[in-house]
Amino acid sequence: MVIKGTLNLHEVQSIIEDGCKIEIDEKVRKRVEESFSFLTSFAKDKVIYGINTGFGPMAQWRIDDKNLKELQYNIIRSHSVGVGEPLSVRCVRAAMLSRLMTFLQAHSGVNIQTCDLLVDFLNCGIYPVIPQHGSVGASGDLVQLAHIALALIGEGEVFYKGSRRNTEDVLSELNIVPLQMYTREGLAVTNGTAVMTGIGLVNLLNAKRLLTWSLKASVLMNEIASSYDDLMSEVLNGVKCHPGQQIVAAKMREIAKGSKMLLDREKELYHKNDEDIFKHKVQPYYSLRCIPQILGPVLDALINAKRVLIDELNSADDNPIVDSQNKMVIHGGNFHGDYVSFEMDKLKIAVTKMTMLAERQMNYLFHDRINGILPPFVNLGVLGLNYGMQAMQFTATSTTAECQTLSNSMYVHSIPNNNDNQDIVSMGTNSALICQHVIDNSFQVLGIHMIALVQAVDCLKIADKLAVETRDLYEKIRDIVPVFVEDLPKYKEIDAVIRFLKNN
Repeated sequence: MVIKGTLNLHEVQSIIEDGCKIEIDEKVRKRVEESFSFLTSFAKDKVIYGINTGFGPMAQWRIDDKNLKELQYNIIRSHSVGVGEPLSVRCVRAAMLSRLMTFLQAHSGVNIQTCDLLVDFLNCGIYPVIPQHGSVGASGDLVQLAHIALALIGEGEVFYKGSRRNTEDVLSELNIVPLQMYTREGLAVTNGTAVMTGIGLVNLLNAKRLLTWSLKASVLMNEIASSYDDLMSEVLNGVKCHPGQQIVAAKMREIAKGSKMLLDREKELYHKNDEDIFKHKVQPYYSLRCIPQILGPVLDALINAKRVLIDELNSADDNPIVDSQNKMVIHGGNFHGDYVSFEMDKLKIAVTKMTMLAERQMNYLFHDRINGILPPFVNLGVLGLNYGMQAMQFTATSTTAECQTLSNSMYVHSIPNNNDNQDIVSMGTNSALICQHVIDNSFQVLGIHMIALVQAVDCLKIADKLAVETRDLYEKIRDIVPVFVEDLPKYKEIDAVIRFLKNN
């Protein structure tokens, strides 16, 4: 793929998930080179932050010309102090891509070698070891980005072909020359929102998967309950002006095509009826009936998150900004991660609500006095002797509860630091990491819910009456977890379903 200055989400997914090889468009390369040439000339007799001054509150100290290159190495080495488990390969790919995209805006004044080296790392599958913890989200992701920069200068560690190795050895094997310092390469690589943006993009792609599975599960749930199909009516949802609700309802109608389990209210109830107490619920519980109203806001949140993250990816999030067209270097705070942080808070709340919906639907399936059609815990064995999915509900409930607690805002938890230079910060990377945790939890709950759904289908013997899409879902889950009657450990099967949901 030739990168011409901006990327859309589909292209991002191809690069960070499918391993698509990339190269830089020649016109973009020229703009980057022009930006570097201008800055090199402009900086000769001027005071410019991070080129001939110290960093942060140390900016009041001028740096002697003989130490300018050392200054750039110092910010990388001094800030490589992250702790915790390393970020996933997918998140590292996304972070490096995000850093590259900032430089390709041609407002950072970096030498083109910096861009080419990031391309080499991505194309060769070299992934810097980046600890999870260290960023306050302004001046961007200083600590985590320093670990990327450390690998670019041939130091630290990387993951390569599944092994954790010294960077120097890997670069030597591949004949890759480490990054050289020209003007501000050290500061440019470490100063920005690339890590939180990268994690955010991975979160977004996974949240989109969760929403797709949640929609299919919700239609299957209503088929099991033989709900009236007007809950997804175009007219009903059309009189509510929210686009997300209308799209969700339309998608549900599409998924439900061909179902012989959903009921037509007009045929069933809109005629003379002598029943005093209706055996079948006139309106099902909210976790079945209000899917468009619950998942609609979730979809709207995903749509907005996509806009914000793609805008951030295609932005210059550096400081200072090099304006070669108007011959000026401008100081400010484009490294501040509030846009990403706020969006990750909203996304994790949306995902938690999806998780709560799955847990409530699961409770409906497990509670025989509520559903009136299934044995307790969809137990297909001997009641009292066998336990069905009773214990799986414990796992789902506790995991959902953790999501609810983690949904408290990170965005508003700014703590001043850096001698109060950074007196209000975004905590964007923390927000993105917590959102990632919530998403992982949601896959776990949804995995258990999928098993419950297919057990219910087999209990009622309705597989041949399902819609085409929900029948396909049923068969895919059954390929992983065959119908079970006896009590056996199921943790491996649950894990296999989770992996299936994440990768499809």
